[in-house]
Amino acid sequence: MSDPISSVAALAEPTRRRLYEYVVTLRRPVGRDEAAAALELARGTVAFHLDKLVEEGLLATVHERRSGRSGPGAGRPAKLYLRADQQVEVSLPGRRYDLAGALLAAAVEESESSGRPVRDSLAACARATGLAIGAEAMAEGATDVVPVLGAHGYEPYADEGDIKLANCPFHDLAQEHTELVCAMNLDLVCGVLDGLGDDPLRATLRPSQDHCCVVLTRA
Repeated sequence: MSDPISSVAALAEPTRRRLYEYVVTLRRPVGRDEAAAALELARGTVAFHLDKLVEEGLLATVHERRSGRSGPGAGRPAKLYLRADQQVEVSLPGRRYDLAGALLAAAVEESESSGRPVRDSLAACARATGLAIGAEAMAEGATDVVPVLGAHGYEPYADEGDIKLANCPFHDLAQEHTELVCAMNLDLVCGVLDGLGDDPLRATLRPSQDHCCVVLTRA
């Protein structure tokens, strides 16, 4: 899938946006000829924009014989377009409320099944998720936590020997539920460090108006 910003920007072109809206509104595979006739556009124009939407991950394609016949003489299957399964979101600065929601939901379920307090369950779920993120990054060759956290929206930067995080992916939640969300954030980052293995950094809570509450310091 292409970059989410590029995907959303693709819809800025008016004809492309009309085609996208037409396809997703029908909720079934749509052919080039049908789209061209419905929107009164040249078939070549329709083909170009539909394929661009596929390239950007907004549409997917299937191939079907519209005649219903099969076997020799049935003709080549037609290329049809429908909404892609991928979800595209863009947030500047980066926010991960989907991740926060998933962690909180998992914590409630774990708490109900185990009987332990929700906060304890949330800490365990956040650390386990961070551990999986770090382990996956290490399996792909990562040895430094900075690009890993950067890929998840934290915007890390060096400051007098520490690594600070310019952006909090859970900013709005942290403003309203500071203690709960900051603790979850700390457990998540600790898990990422554990997943990466022998990283010399350690995560601590150091709330500030200028950066995320989690700061990475040298052990």
